[in-house]
Amino acid sequence: MDVTRVRILIVDDQDAQILLLRKLLKIAGYQSVATTNDPSEAAALYGEFRPDLVLLDLHMQPINGFEVLEQLKAVEKDSYLPVLMMTALDDPEVLGRAMEKGARDFLRKPFDRVEALARIRGALELRMLHNRVRDQNRELEETVRERTKELRQTRLEVIHRLGRAAEYRDNETGMHIIRMSVSASRLARAAGWSAEKCELLLNASPMHDIGKIGIPDRVLLKPGPLDDAEWEIMRRHPIIGAELLGGGGSELMEMAAEIALAHHERWDGSGYPRGLAGEAIPLSARICAVCDVFDALLSRRPYKEPWPVDRALAEIDARAGTHLDPNLVVLFKGIIDEILAIQKEYPDPRA
Repeated sequence: MDVTRVRILIVDDQDAQILLLRKLLKIAGYQSVATTNDPSEAAALYGEFRPDLVLLDLHMQPINGFEVLEQLKAVEKDSYLPVLMMTALDDPEVLGRAMEKGARDFLRKPFDRVEALARIRGALELRMLHNRVRDQNRELEETVRERTKELRQTRLEVIHRLGRAAEYRDNETGMHIIRMSVSASRLARAAGWSAEKCELLLNASPMHDIGKIGIPDRVLLKPGPLDDAEWEIMRRHPIIGAELLGGGGSELMEMAAEIALAHHERWDGSGYPRGLAGEAIPLSARICAVCDVFDALLSRRPYKEPWPVDRALAEIDARAGTHLDPNLVVLFKGIIDEILAIQKEYPDPRA
C-alpha cells in the first residue's frame, strides 16, 4: 500500500486531538490529510475529498459521531463507509451501536501510537482490498455486458438474414420484412405493449415466413395459380416455420415460432393451419398480419403494381372482422402517419 496516495479525513471538535493525529500521520508518511473541527461540515467535506479513511470522534458538538455516520452513509454510494470511530469510552453497548451504524473499527483515546497506526493501516488495507474487488467486479460486469451485446447482435443478425432468405425465395424484397417488423412494433406499442415486448416483436417478426424454405420451388415459385394439391403444400409453411423456430427456450424464439405458426390465421376462423378465430389467435400474430397485409398491398410484385395508400387502407378496412382483428385495424389507422414514414425510410431498391 502506497501511504502517500491515500486520503484521510479527521473529524474532531477538539483542535488538540486533530493536531496530535496530524503529527502522527505525517511521521508515518501519510501526506494527504483533511480535517474539520465542525462535525456538521463532515458530510460535505467527505463528498469533496472522497477519503479512503475517516477518523471520526464519537462525542462532539453540535452533532455527535452517530449523527455524522448517518450523514456520511447518505453521501457514500459505494456501500462501503471507511470509518474508524475515536472514543475514550469502553462501553460495549456504545461501541456495538457504532458498529451497527457503519463504523469499521475503533481508536481508543488517549492514543497509543503503535496501536493507532496499526489500526489505521489495517482499515486502509481493507478499504484498498474493497476497491480492488469492486473494480474487478465492474470490469467483469462490463466484459459480460459487451460479450452479451455481441452475442445478441450476432443472433439478431442471423435472425434477420434468415427472414430475408425466406422473403427472397418468394420473390419479395428484404425491405418488406423490415418495414413489416418496424410497423408491427409500432402497432404493438399502440396496443399497450411495453417497450421491451415491442422490441421482442421487432426482432421475432422477421422470421414469420421462414417455413417457406421448406416449400418446393415448383410450388413456391409457380407463376400461375396453385391447384388444390399445391395449396395443401403451401399451407404447410407455418408449421414448418414453427418447427424450425420452436423448442429453443428463449423468449425471442418462442415468440418467433408463435408468429410463424399463426400469421395466416384469420379473425373469422377461415385461416390456416389450425383454423383459429378471434382472440384465440396470438396477439403477436394478429399484429403482424395487419402490418404484413398493408405492406404487401403497397409493394410492387411480379404479379401486381403497388396500390395507392387510400386503396390499401380501404382494403384493410374491408378485411377488419374477417381476415384482420378489427380493434387492431382501428389502432393501425390511428398511427398511419408513423406507418407511412416507415415506408419512406425503408424503400424497396427497385422503387
